[in-house]
Amino acid sequence: QVQLVESGGGLVQAGGSLRLSCAASGRIVSDYAMGWFRQAPGKERDFVAAITGSTRNTHYADSVKGRFTISRDNAKNTVYLQMSSLKPEDTALYYCAARHYVLIGTSPTEYNYWGQGTQVTVSS
Repeated sequence: QVQLVESGGGLVQAGGSLRLSCAASGRIVSDYAMGWFRQAPGKERDFVAAITGSTRNTHYADSVKGRFTISRDNAKNTVYLQMSSLKPEDTALYYCAARHYVLIGTSPTEYNYWGQGTQVTVSS
């Protein structure tokens, strides 16, 4: 079993930056693909970014490409999402997820474990 805890969300002005963290416990997840998703009120949960295990290949949604960076520190069992040039449309509840597989997935159904989410609000 894997437990994921997100942190680092908050309120920021447009153009600002935030770094989200996702700490995993209960099992070493260095071989798991990890992803970030987000969900705005009344909308579906959307893919944001993902990273493979040891190879650390990454993939981003077009809407965040060039602004967000996903990384991981396997020694700390932690995944990060550095968000820059934030826009009001980035406002959402951000979720960390772990996939019981080494390759990246972009659908929420491909992930086995989820955190409780951290709120990101970007004011205009």
